[in-house]
Amino acid sequence: LFTALTNKGGLAANYPFATIEPNVGIVPVPDARLDALAAIDHPAKIVPATVEFVDIAGLVEGASKGEGLGNQFLANIRETDAICEVVRFFSDPDVVHVNGKVNPTSDVETIKTELILADIGTLDKAIPRLEKEAKRDKAGAKKLEVAKKVLEGLNEGKRAIQLDLSEEEQDAIRELCLLTMKPMLYIANVDEDKINAELPEIDGQQPVPISAKIEADLAELDADEAAIFMEELGLDESGLSRLIREAYKLLGLQSYFTSGETETRAWTIPVGAKAPQAAGVIHSDFERGFIKAETASYEDYVALGGEKGCRDAGKLRQEGKDYVVQDGDVMHFKFNV
Repeated sequence: LFTALTNKGGLAANYPFATIEPNVGIVPVPDARLDALAAIDHPAKIVPATVEFVDIAGLVEGASKGEGLGNQFLANIRETDAICEVVRFFSDPDVVHVNGKVNPTSDVETIKTELILADIGTLDKAIPRLEKEAKRDKAGAKKLEVAKKVLEGLNEGKRAIQLDLSEEEQDAIRELCLLTMKPMLYIANVDEDKINAELPEIDGQQPVPISAKIEADLAELDADEAAIFMEELGLDESGLSRLIREAYKLLGLQSYFTSGETETRAWTIPVGAKAPQAAGVIHSDFERGFIKAETASYEDYVALGGEKGCRDAGKLRQEGKDYVVQDGDVMHFKFNV
């Protein structure tokens, strides 16, 4: 799946722990709006937004204690912003399952348990240090209070992200890089004939169905052949395209655009970002010296044929520093440093 996702040659083998070192791939976020903008402005290049994926080996029972090189694998995902868990649903007898049988529910529970146990281990080590910090200052006392609250929840079998921590509480323990604080996206790796089947929820979430076999086949085809193949399968888009978009959404991200003769580019910002913060993604000087942002909605920009059409129709707005950027905004920043 990772090989198809990134067009990189990560080892995909029919045995456990084929991936020892993590594979890292930068993947473009599919966005048809870029092509529509480029058709208006005829830029020299088109630059999509990207998501970085890190592929680690599957975890087994006992990973939190080091089984199957588990400690090494867990360390590789502590710095990520979210976790995508690929759950085996397909039934190919020629592909080995580490437990000898395919049981998605059991596999999900194993991973959940190992992540919880790993975080319990992290907190057990951290709490004695936090107890010392708590005697010195208020911030240390808050960290200790939240750490104990999270430890209690973990011992009840809940992931930290399910404990409804306030932003202040989350900030207090952010330095611990708890695995169960990360949002999860479940990917159901299904048989080729089950790609459109209804799947049961996993941990309260609807999994994204993908056939790694179909995706691997699509990765070998050019764009026209891939379109024909997907039409034959009754698919509007590849599973990978949906996965990338779902990952982008899971991370709470959105895109705004800049477009002109030089390039048409999608820029990644958090949902809720204000105009100066969005400008800072291009360059810190843009944020520091922000004056205003000339802004048009994507819909207006396309319907009116670009910046001039928007200006003539009164649809090119002058937005200030308190403007909350909307997904798809086409922007041009004025700044002075």
